[in-house]
Amino acid sequence: MRTRVAPAVIVLGENSVALGRQIISVLPGATLYGLAGRTSGVDISFTNFGETLRALFAAGTPLIGLCAAGILIRTLAPMLIDKGLEPPVLAVAEDGSAVVPLLGGLNGVNDLARRIADALDVEAAITTTGDLRFRTALFSPPPGYHLANPEDAKKFIADLLAGAKVKLEGTASWLSDSLLPIHPSGDLTIQITERSLPITTNCLVYHPQTVAIAISGVFGREKETVALVRQLLTDAQLSPTSVAGIFAPLTISAEPAIHAVANALKVPTRFFNKTQLAELLSQGYSPAQAAALAATGPSGKLIFPPPSTSILPFPNSPYSPLAIAIAPQIIDPSTKGQPRGRLAIIGTGPGSREWMSPEVKEILQSATDLVGYKTYLDLVGSLGNGKRRHESDNRQEESRAMMALDLAAEGRYVAVVSSGDPGIYAMAAAIFEVLDRYPRLEWQTIDIHVAPGISAMQAAAAAIGAPLGHDFCAISLSDILKPWEIIKQRITAAAQADFAIAFYNPVSKERTWQLTEAKNILLQYRTADTPVVLARNLGRPGQRVIAIALDQLEPKDADMRTIILVGSTQTRKIQCSNNNVWVYTPRRYTGA
Repeated sequence: MRTRVAPAVIVLGENSVALGRQIISVLPGATLYGLAGRTSGVDISFTNFGETLRALFAAGTPLIGLCAAGILIRTLAPMLIDKGLEPPVLAVAEDGSAVVPLLGGLNGVNDLARRIADALDVEAAITTTGDLRFRTALFSPPPGYHLANPEDAKKFIADLLAGAKVKLEGTASWLSDSLLPIHPSGDLTIQITERSLPITTNCLVYHPQTVAIAISGVFGREKETVALVRQLLTDAQLSPTSVAGIFAPLTISAEPAIHAVANALKVPTRFFNKTQLAELLSQGYSPAQAAALAATGPSGKLIFPPPSTSILPFPNSPYSPLAIAIAPQIIDPSTKGQPRGRLAIIGTGPGSREWMSPEVKEILQSATDLVGYKTYLDLVGSLGNGKRRHESDNRQEESRAMMALDLAAEGRYVAVVSSGDPGIYAMAAAIFEVLDRYPRLEWQTIDIHVAPGISAMQAAAAAIGAPLGHDFCAISLSDILKPWEIIKQRITAAAQADFAIAFYNPVSKERTWQLTEAKNILLQYRTADTPVVLARNLGRPGQRVIAIALDQLEPKDADMRTIILVGSTQTRKIQCSNNNVWVYTPRRYTGA
């Protein structure tokens, strides 16, 4: 189906959260927004109701407010300019007893209202006359159909309400099963066709998404490819709005031109592996033809290349890597092949959900699978609801990376979860190391993205001032992946260069002596009273951030949930009258 924006469900009080979750259960991809301070366990918290609602409305997001209808109307009134562009807006009673469509009659609000009402076992308060009389919404056809001339629909419906009959040309059960006054000699006409036709005022034209475009090779630059596909549709007299998706062999799923065509036509991309195309290829079809026929099913009709040459490739034609087929029914791309696999390597921040970036929250909402250490997956909270969880031990980084890549290669949207920033002593490096060491063809097709997070050293520094305010470095004291001699050299070099130092992984149950060794090295270049910050459980219950002197640092003061910041020779400690302590490193360097 043509991609639509997932709805936002807005709740203003804790009593509405459970109902909001119930509504989301029947609206895949929907997001639960809750008023900060009055709700918990929501996907996104907001503080300003008006600004949030208007921003979502401007972005075309369907809105479902669990509140009085008047609140929504007054908030959005200044933005009501073009009803053709308005997204659906509904009010749902806080007890779920009423579902009232308010805006977006041209964009499916009544259908959305019925879906929610069915889930709540109530009647939707539909007030649109045509919808009530004929039990169908001609303005907003169901997914898979596009109304070519909406500007003619108002008069068309008025004529029907005045007693006119309509003849139906083509097949669409949502129309034939309705209460429309269908008659073979009707004065009005409804046409269901993939073809681009001249438009007349007494005819509504609906284009069904039954066309599959397949691409099996590279044409060159993206703009050229888009232009070529558009020209082919024009030559074939096919409406671009009848295209259900762009289909291709999985081996070229990373080709930008394929995604450029899909974006231009506002349709999804789907990909077939060799096994799925094997039978059609064995019959002599080219890869593009095989992909087009795989998308349209056994009854699909190949219309380009034309039937007379349907099993012959076109090596000398600019269209040789292209094929078009038409299905007898609406094509649901989600049931064909697989999407291009996506792998996001994300950092949730040190602990507190407030430190999680909007980008990371969006990824977590969209992902199908979450991969990571159990403790880190638990930090995701309600954003992980409904996702497949793949937990592993914290030391199994290589096997975790391989599993994540394999899942993504199957077409899933995988989020690999790290705390802090994923590129700092975390899973981003592990993923790329596996890609480098064990190159596999199926992994090369994956769309990989790294989403940064607030690092533990940033959070620790912010909690006590600005100890990293000048040049600094980070060193892990764990000798599991590198020898102690290397760590010792780096501590010495950093101390000699007078860097402030962030020590990760300072102490574990098996490793206690490394921190003492690091302290002894530092004391050769730092005074005993050099400020040291110990930050434990950042952003989590039991957070503790203190400042001590370097000579007081002991292994018992730290563990694997502690990050240690050691100041340079310039770092200063401020003792306030209220017993607060601040630590900072000046930006001006005055020498040792």
